[in-house]
Amino acid sequence: MTNTMKRSKLESIKERSNFLRGPIDAELNNDDPFFSKDGIQILKFHGSYQQKDRDLQKAKAKGEAPTYSMMLRTRSPGGIIPWQLYLTLDQLCDRYGNHTLRATTRQGFQMHGILKQDLKTVIADIVKNMGSTVGACGDINRNVMAPPAPFKDRPAYVYAHEYAHKLADLLAPQAGAYYDVWLDGEKAVTAEAPEVTEARNKSGRGKRDTNIANSDEPIYGTHYMPRKFKIAIATPGDNSVDLFTNDLGLVVITDKKHKLLGFNAYVGGGLGRTHNNESTIVRMADPIAFVPLAHVYEFTKAVVAVQRDNGDRFNRRHARLKYLLNDWGVEKFKQVLSEYYPERLEPLKPLPKWQYLDYLGWHEQGDGNYFVGISIENGRILDREGLKLKSALQEIIGEYHLPMHLTPNHNALLCDIKPKDREAIQAILDRNGILAPEQVDPLVRYSMACPAFPTCGLAITESERILPSVTDRLRKLIDRLGLGEEKFITRMTGCPNGCARPYMAEIGFVGSGVDAYQLWLGGNFDSTQLAAPYLKSMPLAELETTLEPLFVYFKQARKPKEGFGSFCARVGFDGLRSFTASYVPQKASKAGKSKDQRRRVTLSTDTYDRLKQAASSRGQSMKQIVETAIAKYLDS
Repeated sequence: MTNTMKRSKLESIKERSNFLRGPIDAELNNDDPFFSKDGIQILKFHGSYQQKDRDLQKAKAKGEAPTYSMMLRTRSPGGIIPWQLYLTLDQLCDRYGNHTLRATTRQGFQMHGILKQDLKTVIADIVKNMGSTVGACGDINRNVMAPPAPFKDRPAYVYAHEYAHKLADLLAPQAGAYYDVWLDGEKAVTAEAPEVTEARNKSGRGKRDTNIANSDEPIYGTHYMPRKFKIAIATPGDNSVDLFTNDLGLVVITDKKHKLLGFNAYVGGGLGRTHNNESTIVRMADPIAFVPLAHVYEFTKAVVAVQRDNGDRFNRRHARLKYLLNDWGVEKFKQVLSEYYPERLEPLKPLPKWQYLDYLGWHEQGDGNYFVGISIENGRILDREGLKLKSALQEIIGEYHLPMHLTPNHNALLCDIKPKDREAIQAILDRNGILAPEQVDPLVRYSMACPAFPTCGLAITESERILPSVTDRLRKLIDRLGLGEEKFITRMTGCPNGCARPYMAEIGFVGSGVDAYQLWLGGNFDSTQLAAPYLKSMPLAELETTLEPLFVYFKQARKPKEGFGSFCARVGFDGLRSFTASYVPQKASKAGKSKDQRRRVTLSTDTYDRLKQAASSRGQSMKQIVETAIAKYLDS
């Protein structure tokens, strides 16, 4: 960063923080239930956001003090959560939080509702139990993602997990503020690979150095990054990490004998944007080069250095790496990159077709053990009537000491399950109401939502709390239209920042006002195609009337095996609007009108609930299942 570069106020806050220590080190010792404005910004680098309960704020009399609490996010490369850490988080959320854990869309956990006075205790316990929160937020490299599957007999997956940890270590802050603030200077035991330490401290070989000389932060310096920086590592064909939404995406490349050769590199993805500001964009990463294994650290540092030295430090809405790619173009980016990275940029290696994989259900790991994938609706781990997910995980992990891998779709895999324990673990899942993959409504299985209200300060409207009811309405609509067996990728956010990646969905709901959402259409099932804004604002009350003509057109004019998002992209929005303008809504038949609907039959609550669950899992209406079952019974 040049001395003449225009800077935002946050750049000055970072500069005078003494490498992320102040002012939070002092403010932890005062009696205020909140951090200062400067403290809030530095707190993010340590993995925490200060929040207010916005439900309570609405109820409070005007003029009363806000109710403050902290959200804490874990740094878990590749989504790997040791069993000791999970049990610690489970206990901490009950003692200090809101009694739930929230799996994130970047393979970490969030804990909400922590009071300022308890924050130091909570972070210290996390660190002492094989966890960390440093770098989970802030202008720094965030959690490094990798495919969640723990395959031991597929080397590409082993390499992806290995380098997720190594790159996370490479780009972790080095000045020691995290341990000074939260553990009183006591450093946790780490197992960083010597090659990572050497690579971090090694000066670059290009015309411009990747490192900052004589700094406590050799990669970041006193100002760190202009904005967040995100990395994901994928294996060929497995796009479970949403590779192209990251600042830097790497794909494992091996030879025929499964030896690691290096990585295909993609740069410049990102999804955050601002309503009514056309200069803010969503963007997929561009292919840049194949990077030999010997140079992967140097290449990674070079990409970070390009963004560090050239990113916009005045307008934070224009500060992500994607704006450099968008403003410069790929060729200029490569030119500037070559000033830091002197190696030739080699052509990318060929790859198979991408596909989305969620790994739900039981799978062999390849080492004689199993893993089981569990669907977590909206990522929220809790106990409620009919579903005791929190209790089930507590029992299983507590008894069998299983590591957990969080997925990029905020689900969880329980790993290293011995064959002799499989039946008992499945029994615990069944007893607590955990559904098998085939029982989960596909609309739930392939959906995501951000937390939004009541904790997120950026939320414009609801997301996590309202998506289940939206899903129920969508289910009724597509069943009525005869599309019950179709799969749809649906994602919802309470604001345009894109945390649940709605801009890659087939149907994306992006909060734009109270009970209103932008409607984005055209992403695909494999997350290789951006959606686009179809409606600037759709009142939630108009959900069915808006989507019905689109679904009908899809049913009538789709190509064989074509998904809804690909269909929307192919026919174009003009085509969708033209069909909608002339569409006559289908009228649902009214009870008593048809000669085939003569009588009603009352069911017990238990039978009705089982019927509803069967209908959702099979993609059929309850009427269809009842008539089929009765016909079989009468004919037997």
